[in-house]
Amino acid sequence: MTNQDLIKSKDNQVESSEHTRSAVQTVIPAVDIYETDENLTLMADLPGVTHEGLDIQLDNGLLTIRGKVGSAQKGKHLLQEFSSADYYRQFKLSDRIAAEKTTAELDSGVLKLIIPKAETAKPRKVEIRH
Repeated sequence: MTNQDLIKSKDNQVESSEHTRSAVQTVIPAVDIYETDENLTLMADLPGVTHEGLDIQLDNGLLTIRGKVGSAQKGKHLLQEFSSADYYRQFKLSDRIAAEKTTAELDSGVLKLIIPKAETAKPRKVEIRH
């Protein structure tokens, strides 16, 4: 796979999420992507997102990550200077992945998504016959 096989669709910025038709502000999270011969590994920073607030969709080569930040504080706000936003990020993926074998882990606000490559995308060693 080349870098062109994985195209990020947005830059880091705060935007109103038109995709969900919601007035809630969304943040495009920082993401690191690593490639090996076997898979792609995506690491995304999603502070404040829990397992229940995370939605990952992989459909027709489009990877969509949504993270909803829940309020940890109980009670009535008397003063609020900190505001949080939900997370939204999309990537166009190559058709050379094994989408059904994708796994995800969320630990302390860091998402680790492992997307295996399809067998046709993996490098092969050619045997030399005598």
